[in-house]
Amino acid sequence: MNTLKIMQEEFLQYVWENKLFDAENLNTTIGEQLEIINVGKRNTDSGPDFFNARIKIDDTIWVGNIEIHKNASDWIRHNHQNDKAYNNVILHVAENCDQQIFRNNGEEIPALLLRYPEQLKTNYQKLLDAKTWIACQNQFHKIDPIILQLGFNRLMIERLEDKTSEIIVRLQQNNNDWNETFYQMLARMFGFKVNSVPFELLAKSLPIGILAKHKSSLFQLEALLFGNSGLLNDQLLGDDYYINLRNEYSFLYKKYQLKGIESHLWKFMRLRPGNFPTVRISQLAALIHRSHGLFSRIIEIESLDELKKLFEVQASDYWNAHYSFNKISIRNSVKELGDNSINTLIINVVIPFLFVYGEKQNKENLKNRSLEFLEQLPTEENSIIEKWGKMGVESRSAFESQALLQLKNKYCERKKCLNCQIGVKLVKSI
Repeated sequence: MNTLKIMQEEFLQYVWENKLFDAENLNTTIGEQLEIINVGKRNTDSGPDFFNARIKIDDTIWVGNIEIHKNASDWIRHNHQNDKAYNNVILHVAENCDQQIFRNNGEEIPALLLRYPEQLKTNYQKLLDAKTWIACQNQFHKIDPIILQLGFNRLMIERLEDKTSEIIVRLQQNNNDWNETFYQMLARMFGFKVNSVPFELLAKSLPIGILAKHKSSLFQLEALLFGNSGLLNDQLLGDDYYINLRNEYSFLYKKYQLKGIESHLWKFMRLRPGNFPTVRISQLAALIHRSHGLFSRIIEIESLDELKKLFEVQASDYWNAHYSFNKISIRNSVKELGDNSINTLIINVVIPFLFVYGEKQNKENLKNRSLEFLEQLPTEENSIIEKWGKMGVESRSAFESQALLQLKNKYCERKKCLNCQIGVKLVKSI
């Protein structure tokens, strides 16, 4: 089914669900009196569009399902006649009743020609045709900002639930090991988009259980992480730090029968030196070194300030004068994990894990804490939030910036205007 047809049917479903059609003096296509008592409940899975509808045809009340199409003949095109899931359809609603539709037993399915104000479709089409950053950009000024603010909570919960789905999948892959899953997703985020994939591969190649055995030695942690990253294979000779790491990894590599990743996966180009994967790997080693049972500690922490302190780590002393192995930097500086980076890790890893763990363990306090942390964290700074700001939508916290990211990525980008409070308001404006 093409995108245009999907959107046309979504529009008709929206009209039906919100009772925006002409409901007075209704008749079926064969002249029977029709009353819509209950339009039913929208079905978001396969099968008829609405379940448990209640209608009255002449003197008989029917309870069952409703199917809606642009053209009645779409019933045949979609092969519903051979799908038992459609046997309980009590009313076929179409904008164009171009064909009679029958049940398998030969009975004709009652049909309704859907009529509604033409302005609804005109308004919706205007949104679909828009080429602006968001479909309603040129009409956005008509909307009371409070409508958007009221939707933030729903959008934020949706975003957390999307992230929850990814965590659950990874948990299943890791045999429900929370510590391993948290470590892998934390490592991925240490890549900050550009190096997220090699960081994830590194974590998967080096289980947290092995690192935990050496957490008392920062040097050994670095040897394991740098060794499995492949970054110790690029040069045969180097400075003392580089050679000592290689020698230590050579021993640990044999002990645990490790298999590392290829060094060419790491990206250095167009990155600020402070974001080089070498620096980030050392910072990750420092976090593991200073944190006993990292995920367990995070669950216990109730204060955002205390949580942030947990992530206040810095690369080992060698990196004060280096950004890459065996190359002394002109500038000497401590490579700390910055405040923005810490906030990013908390927003994208810690908070989703608190939320899903609270959900799985029936601990509402953890779910509530995750939302409270978001409200306390400053708004994110990125191009999407900046553009919302130019439209007069100011984000005052990470809670609101996450909601705005969800709105843009999951609704505006996909032209899901009929599922958005702003879009619905504009479509209904007659």
